[in-house]
Amino acid sequence: MKKLLFAACAVTALGACTPTIRVEVAPINIYAKLDADVRVRLDKEVQSAIAQNPDLF
Repeated sequence: MKKLLFAACAVTALGACTPTIRVEVAPINIYAKLDADVRVRLDKEVQSAIAQNPDLF
């Protein structure tokens, strides 16, 4: 009986000592997609401006 009580106390004590794990997550930046979209739009506008004014450069 004493062994059973000791084992139960030991399991309870070990269960109370649960380690805490903390994970730090950095924010994700999505500037690459936005930057690519803006560049495509600007490239089209520049091509259009050059086509309309070939002596621009």
